[in-house]
Amino acid sequence: MKHDCHYHPGDPAKWHCGECQMHYCSRCMPDADTRQRRGLCPRCSKAMRYLGAATEVVPFWQRVGAFFRYPFHTDPLIVIAICTLVPVVAPANIIGLIIWLVLALALFKYTYAVINHTAEGHLKPPAVSVAFTGSGFDIVVLQLLVFVLMGGLVGAAAMLGGPILMMLAVAFVVLALPASIMVLAMERSVGAAVNPMNLAVLISRIGTPYFLLYGYLILLTLASGAAQDFAVNHFPMWVAQPLAGFLNSTFTLILFHMLGYLLFQYQEELGFASDLQDEISETDQHQRDRSSRFDADLDMNLKDGNYDRVQSMLKEALKRDRTNTARIGQLYQLLTARNDAEELYRYHPRIMAWLAQRHDGDGLNQLLQTLQMVEPKFQLDDPELAVQCAGTLYHRGHHKAAIRLLQDFHKRFPDSEQLAPAYLIVAQALANGLQQWEKASAFLSFIKKRCVNHPAHEHIDVWLEQAANQQPLKGPKASFQVSD
Repeated sequence: MKHDCHYHPGDPAKWHCGECQMHYCSRCMPDADTRQRRGLCPRCSKAMRYLGAATEVVPFWQRVGAFFRYPFHTDPLIVIAICTLVPVVAPANIIGLIIWLVLALALFKYTYAVINHTAEGHLKPPAVSVAFTGSGFDIVVLQLLVFVLMGGLVGAAAMLGGPILMMLAVAFVVLALPASIMVLAMERSVGAAVNPMNLAVLISRIGTPYFLLYGYLILLTLASGAAQDFAVNHFPMWVAQPLAGFLNSTFTLILFHMLGYLLFQYQEELGFASDLQDEISETDQHQRDRSSRFDADLDMNLKDGNYDRVQSMLKEALKRDRTNTARIGQLYQLLTARNDAEELYRYHPRIMAWLAQRHDGDGLNQLLQTLQMVEPKFQLDDPELAVQCAGTLYHRGHHKAAIRLLQDFHKRFPDSEQLAPAYLIVAQALANGLQQWEKASAFLSFIKKRCVNHPAHEHIDVWLEQAANQQPLKGPKASFQVSD
């Protein structure tokens, strides 16, 4: 049975806590180790059961095209080429027969490597070396024994019950053969692969999709037979033999890849867990990111309504890292939603800096109104931050708020290098925003008198002229004259 995440409905669950009876998705468990199948419940800190990636994979009936492309990757193509072409040039004697048998065993071994590889979550084919090196040849012998036993079952049915019982036995064998191959791939046991109870349990756990797959396999078998028959009847033997072998090997790999994918898709129902191994390498490091774990905890606590807990978490995080913009933004959004004016006032320098960096003049204006409820005569103590925030307010059209933020700037910060920029913003807000040209001229005259060494001083006369003509205060006109 597939489960959705408790906190993100619609997202498939990948972890389950038996203690809390909670299901979690990847977003809730960014620090879990999917390779080692290890994860601790965010609630009770108990070890959880990994459900694998089956809940979020594409159903096999939507990947038909990918199944048919599978044998044409480099590694399976090389295996097929070796196993079909070498016997053609091998000598027609006992040595040639031995070569043919060895290559047939290698190909059969590779097909079982495909089913296991796919069931483990690898959607790319295994390497060429898997077919010709290492252990694993025993699976071929086991599969042959399964075929012998199933053939013996049909023969025994014919001897004991006549044609009717034989047909029933054939029907059972044909229906159960894909399940038998999958059981053998998982259990590596002939007894398990021919046990009717094991086969019935596997088929019942997969359900209707098994019969859909069975239909695909029937079509594959018929297509493979037809293609091989066409090759034999329309090409010379030296061409038909390797071509028929190539077609047979290709369709076999497709079949086994489909069986492996079905195991992967229904892993939870079948009692094991795998992940998409070919796709997690880039995200594995990210999954261990502590910041992601913190964000996941915030998200879950918010969804549970634990706002006090979230607020405490964010405040503790800002004690460790005062300038963390992500945490400042999260705290601002939470405090604003809770209308917590006292806490907004406490953290206002960092929050205002964050809003100014984002050029959020509307947010700054709203925050200033809240702060003025706590402190009616509110002013910033940082001249640089005051100018930055006032500039943001001005450009967003909050002219009065910008002017008020810079009120008595020369008295509060008489030696600040920000004096000229501050009063230039005031002059622009008065002239461009409020059409108060005389007051704007007064501030420009103040800059001309007090800020002689500031770079803005050389443009003051231009701005004064614009103010006198009741024109918007802009920068000096560009000059293209070349001095002598």
